[in-house]
Amino acid sequence: MTKELLQSALAEYFAPWVQELGLRVEACGAESVTLRLPQDARLSRVGGMLCGQAMMAAADTAMVLALVNQFGEFKPCTTVQMNSSFLRPLSNQDALVEARVVRAGKSLAFGEIDIRGANDGKSVSRASVTYALL
Repeated sequence: MTKELLQSALAEYFAPWVQELGLRVEACGAESVTLRLPQDARLSRVGGMLCGQAMMAAADTAMVLALVNQFGEFKPCTTVQMNSSFLRPLSNQDALVEARVVRAGKSLAFGEIDIRGANDGKSVSRASVTYALL
């Protein structure tokens, strides 16, 4: 899978409001995909802090692309569970959202997501997810 194919999947499979986040595929490997979530005042709370809702949407999107990367194609899926921990605020910098497939079976897939500052590399949020493969 290439970065360009994964980027095109963003436009093809995700809702318009998700596309408005401005996510860009930064990297893809055997088990993970990394997206860049650009800093944007529309996604920030008071003090320029990236809001948790934007982080969770970016995490969920990155994980779906990690599954596309894993399977070599889009397979319909739905989020069953997402457990997020917010470790610190992220202000005035882009976020890097790295999603890693832990296990993908016939009916369920499991993953982990790390969101960190693009400038300082510090983790700001961690999530574990479960998806039903339809």
